[in-house]
Amino acid sequence: MNRRRAVRDTYDRIAAHFASTREYAWPEVEAFLADRDVERAVGLDLGCGNCRHAQLLAESAGIERTIGLDVSRGLLETGRERARERGFDVALVQGDAAALPLADDSIDVAVYVATLHHLPTRAARLASLDELARVLVPDGRALVSAWSTAHDRFDETEGFDTTVEWTLPGGETVDRFYHIYDIAEFERDLAASDLELLEWELSSGNCYATVAGAEPGEA
Repeated sequence: MNRRRAVRDTYDRIAAHFASTREYAWPEVEAFLADRDVERAVGLDLGCGNCRHAQLLAESAGIERTIGLDVSRGLLETGRERARERGFDVALVQGDAAALPLADDSIDVAVYVATLHHLPTRAARLASLDELARVLVPDGRALVSAWSTAHDRFDETEGFDTTVEWTLPGGETVDRFYHIYDIAEFERDLAASDLELLEWELSSGNCYATVAGAEPGEA
């Protein structure tokens, strides 16, 4: 089976239970959005899952339209239900993070958290970073995160591929693919992409980077 299709199928399978455990926005995302000063902006939650961060985007000052994109139709359905229950507007799109169905220079603010590490090859991860650069306006900003070897659960010091079990009600386990980044590797992949790295930090075992889109003619 195609490895990227396998990731999609995994999240379709666990979507409802997974979404029920993802209620609150991450504080790092809240801080990132609080620092943005935009008007009539378009926001993107890339790898939106149940839209907890899309909700934060939609309710942020200056953001006029919010897009939530995920490869999993099951997760998008949980996002649709959250938007209906919470009363926020989000345009939901099923798509591949490595081939975004979005126009160039169409996004002002993006959140790309806890998704990059699920892409099963470095080529796909780099393509997704390039795609993020492509859709960001030149002065747009995005927050990118990935799980790292700095997390307490890992003993490794270099990046590696692994699977992490998800336990469904009733006890059935489902393996989820992760690429666990080491810090230097995370910086290298960002540097190898069309994104401009502005700043980064380590928080709760995750690497976070604030990035800008490519300037015209640089991509």
